[in-house]
Amino acid sequence: MGTASYRQILWLVTLAATAIIATALASEIFGGLVPCALCLQQRIPYYIAVPVLVLMLLANDKAPPALLGLVGLVFAVGAGLAGYHAGVEYGWWAGPAACGAGANLPSSLAELNEALKTAKVVRCDEAAFSLFGISMAGYNFIASLVLSGLCVAGLRARR
Repeated sequence: MGTASYRQILWLVTLAATAIIATALASEIFGGLVPCALCLQQRIPYYIAVPVLVLMLLANDKAPPALLGLVGLVFAVGAGLAGYHAGVEYGWWAGPAACGAGANLPSSLAELNEALKTAKVVRCDEAAFSLFGISMAGYNFIASLVLSGLCVAGLRARR
């Protein structure tokens, strides 16, 4: 079996990234897992990368290969975000002080009291879900590293 072509790797990265962000969204919408602030930040690389990857596929080899390198860099940043969040969840380091706190401050004491009764604070240092002892942030760290590596492999295949 030979090595994968640039186009095959581009398809693989696009489909995998789309499946990963779709899984995160489905776990929220259908699974009831409420994301914390760090979880939401981890989605940003996918929101950037997936449209770029789709456009690259639609361009049919007319898109500059350097774009795949930039997408790889975006996934590397995503791995950094996910690794930081996983470390917060595992207690390796402290998370941001404001994590889980809302930005909308009530204008009166009565509103504050009502908000406290109904608010569900989502903590960044508690994993909402884990499988085999690995949190979603941990899996995202692994996935982002793999996607970044695949982008590098795609660049090498293009040469």
